[in-house]
Amino acid sequence: MKKMRLYLDASIINFALAEDIPLEEKEITKKLCKEINKGKFDGFISEVVLREIANTKDPLRRDKLVKFIRSLELEEILEVNNEIDALAEKYINEKIIPVTYRDDALHIALTSVNGLDILVSWNFKHLVKHKTRVEVTGVNTLLGYKNIDICAPWEVIEDV
Repeated sequence: MKKMRLYLDASIINFALAEDIPLEEKEITKKLCKEINKGKFDGFISEVVLREIANTKDPLRRDKLVKFIRSLELEEILEVNNEIDALAEKYINEKIIPVTYRDDALHIALTSVNGLDILVSWNFKHLVKHKTRVEVTGVNTLLGYKNIDICAPWEVIEDV
């Protein structure tokens, strides 16, 4: 069976080290990251994730997040290009993602353009929800991109 190719948004990195979330969510996030490191999944992040982490106001937390990213055995750090920018704009113009949350549209576009299988996120406001999945599938199908899934970590790992 082919390994699933997962794009991790910044919420995954943040939840792995967060102290202010339910312990179960933190443990599920850590399990996902362990499964990536064991080679069960191919993991990807992007320059968008790195920028979001770099904008963390607390320097000690920021350093811990960067160290955590370095501990992940990722396949690649994806870069934004004109095609990804244009697709993100399409998601915004179609009102799938609000204009003020452009990074969320970029996460979806990075996953789609790079032919990854799943965008994994704890962001239930704009990403992990039925409406977003359906509308992204519509745009991706119309424009010839692979259909992706957008899931919470517990939907990806086994034995939650």
